[in-house]
Amino acid sequence: MNRYLALLIRRPQLDPAAVPLHLAYLDRLREEGRVELSGGFSDKSGGAYLLHAADLAEATAIVHNDPAHVSGGWDITVYEWQAH
Repeated sequence: MNRYLALLIRRPQLDPAAVPLHLAYLDRLREEGRVELSGGFSDKSGGAYLLHAADLAEATAIVHNDPAHVSGGWDITVYEWQAH
């Protein structure tokens, strides 16, 4: 499994009701061993999570199922992270 960094930046039209759905999704991914780290930025502008996936296509598919993406409340970018 490779590591992918999902970077989420809040949009002005963010629906606060999507936040608990997003957090529950991350919890489920964590239970599956897919999320290693996650958290919000101290300035409340967004957050990030470190995701395990076979390839970029799988990581992108996982992120696109995230309520954060589905709700349209965040701009999300996925990067393959070659951390050591």
